[in-house]
Amino acid sequence: MSSEKKTVEQTYSVGNGVKRAVFAALSIILQVFVIWVLFSALREKYPVIQFLQSILAFVIVLLIYNQNRTAAMKMPWIVIIMAWPIFGTFMFLLLGLNGGTNEMKRRYREIDEKLLPKLGKGEEALADLQAEDEGLANEACYIRDFAGYPIYHNTDVVFYDDAAKGLEAQLLELQKAEKFIFMEYHAIEDTVSFGRILEVLKAKVKEGVEVRLFYDYVGSMGYIGNRFVDKMEAMGIRCRVFNPMNMALNFFVNNRDHRKITVIDGKVGFTGGYNLADEYFHVTEPFGHWLDTGLRLEGDAVKSLTVTFLENWNAIRSGDVDDVNFDKYLPDYPYEAKEKGYIQPFADSPLDNEQVGENVYMNVLRNAKRYAYFITPYLIITDEMRNAFAMAAKSGVDVRLITPGIPDKKLIYSVTRSYYAGLAENGVRIYEYTPGFCHAKQCVADDNAAVCGTINLDFRSLYHHFENGAFFTGYEAVADMKKQFDELFPVCREVTEEYRSGRSNALKIRQLILRFAAPLM
Repeated sequence: MSSEKKTVEQTYSVGNGVKRAVFAALSIILQVFVIWVLFSALREKYPVIQFLQSILAFVIVLLIYNQNRTAAMKMPWIVIIMAWPIFGTFMFLLLGLNGGTNEMKRRYREIDEKLLPKLGKGEEALADLQAEDEGLANEACYIRDFAGYPIYHNTDVVFYDDAAKGLEAQLLELQKAEKFIFMEYHAIEDTVSFGRILEVLKAKVKEGVEVRLFYDYVGSMGYIGNRFVDKMEAMGIRCRVFNPMNMALNFFVNNRDHRKITVIDGKVGFTGGYNLADEYFHVTEPFGHWLDTGLRLEGDAVKSLTVTFLENWNAIRSGDVDDVNFDKYLPDYPYEAKEKGYIQPFADSPLDNEQVGENVYMNVLRNAKRYAYFITPYLIITDEMRNAFAMAAKSGVDVRLITPGIPDKKLIYSVTRSYYAGLAENGVRIYEYTPGFCHAKQCVADDNAAVCGTINLDFRSLYHHFENGAFFTGYEAVADMKKQFDELFPVCREVTEEYRSGRSNALKIRQLILRFAAPLM
């Protein structure tokens, strides 16, 4: 009886959370509509308003044109604003103005200025990598100089080819926690899988371990309700929400926290593609077999995961009581890694003009000499990335992409497929994962370079979301990832030839329209 009551309460809470988000979205749309109607009325009464409106639209279009963005991100907004100046302007400010307010940027800049210098420059590891492979060292140098995260030696890495394996390893490490546990996830579902984690977290709180939980409001709104924070706080778990939706216009609403991080005592860390919801661990399978992957880190590089967590935790709201002493969460402790590889966890933010995730992926393609394999749930890419894929393939590199065979979002699936032809025509081989939905975000090249994390090959991840990933080389984990790709290709359906030459004119026009609208999704 109690379990039934709990289920009803959870359903009620989640339902209220979704309704509140929908109501907030409708309120924002209504506000934009009212402003548009008001300006339209004023334009009818005062002809000068129409003239000023045209001038304003022209100025905004010039500003968009002058932005340091890819053309694919700018053109749809330019067309919409020129066609519907007032409505287009407000929608651009709401959804297209990447990076929120100056106040938000200031808070993140101040917290980064405190946190990132604590990581050091990793000069010794970088120098060693330069002696081994200049191309990989250039990638590491870019991440260090433009994202602020160094490359590390003294760290062991384990690759999990299934999220369920990652969860089991995570549970084991959580039980060993002595000082603190930090967890940051895009989506949390308060049911079976998270329930197993929660039992450990409650036990650790009783032992005096500091536990923090951070999740994205939009990513989790279909899973948990507004009472979730109070529930966690009542258990002694400190809990914060990233960017809740409210009824007022919010020019930061389009920027979401897509990161997935667990840190235990600053010694062990986990990251990868999976959220803390049942479908990721095969408890439920709404879209066939769910394919996801992750990493376990132990050693010096865990500091970077800790810093990434502390950044969002401390910067998201000005009214929070934030950390003063960061050093206690960034301990130096004796550890001797079993492997002699290099790893560089990094974060990407929409608050600057640097598309770190996109550039890391493109650098992998540029440096590849024999092969480069990618897997992504969504394929919605810029012309620059499409050209990077094409150029690698034209240069004789075996370039392959795996996308889902069963979609979780049908419209996005159609957009994903609209990019196949342009890639296939240039020699990129396209595969669809027929057993189900692949949610992994990773790539491997030439047996010596790999990236695994949260970064999809789509505009949301590359331009709008807070993301994180890890670039690594010299580990057995690289070979493990390559082995997984080799095992995946036979269970996928290759669609390269089908999209290279088999599209009808009607389909070409439909896909052209979808690609034009893709940056707005």
